[in-house]
Amino acid sequence: MNTSNKQTFVLAAVIAGLLLLVNSVFVVDQREKALLFKFGEVQRSDFTPGVHFKLPMIESVKKFDGRLLTLDNKTETFLTVEKKNVEVDFFVKWRIKDVGNYYRATGGDDLVAENRLAAIINPGLRAEFGSRTIQQAISGERDEIMTALEKSATSKVSELGIELVDVRIKSINLPRAVSESVYQRMRAERTRVASDLRARGFEEAEKIKAEADRSAQTSIADAYREAEKLRGEGDAKTAEISAKAYGSDQEFYAFYRALNAYRDSFRDQKDVLVLEPDGEFFKYLKQSGEGGGPRR
Repeated sequence: MNTSNKQTFVLAAVIAGLLLLVNSVFVVDQREKALLFKFGEVQRSDFTPGVHFKLPMIESVKKFDGRLLTLDNKTETFLTVEKKNVEVDFFVKWRIKDVGNYYRATGGDDLVAENRLAAIINPGLRAEFGSRTIQQAISGERDEIMTALEKSATSKVSELGIELVDVRIKSINLPRAVSESVYQRMRAERTRVASDLRARGFEEAEKIKAEADRSAQTSIADAYREAEKLRGEGDAKTAEISAKAYGSDQEFYAFYRALNAYRDSFRDQKDVLVLEPDGEFFKYLKQSGEGGGPRR
């Protein structure tokens, strides 16, 4: 064997050794779970995170997600004890606990695992809702439903190598047709209440308006009565003064009244009076023209 062939052989041996070494070592991440197979049969499943060894070409390793997983189930319709349908949307938190049992039960397929998990959870929820009314399911007994479901489902899911961490109901709704009917009834009730309040408000407004009108009329009547009283007192005072003035100097008082009559009658040059010249109205005008006048 010449030198060139020796170098090629050594290089091939080194490469083969490296390949064997690479195929003999595998690393398990802390977020993973691993299974060791020998000729297709499960040999070991209790691997801790770190570096491990296997027989190349004979043993193989399959890894699975060891983190918390979520089954977001589609909305299911359940029947309550009142024989009424409710639409329930829920999710399940789970993770692989025994990777060996998990592989044997599901073949290592997460979709198969979720389908089998849903097949366990759904009947449990159906039974819980079937023993309760809608009011009980929606209000304070939701936590009780979850607790009872987890207790009944834990033993079943453990057969799948799965740990059930949490089950939560996201929403509980009535079917669309029922919801629309309830909404219509609620709207009719609110409309009736609004109409009743509006009618009461209108009635109260009419009462306030009538009271205000009555108060205004009373105030006007009181003011008119007071005004008439004051006017009467004024007229009486005027009459009293006039009587005293007339009694003290009748001639002057008659002359004063005549002047006021002349002033009121001849305010405008266009005013026209048709009177007899010898009438009593021109008495003082005649006296003024003759040089006479009233006695002071």
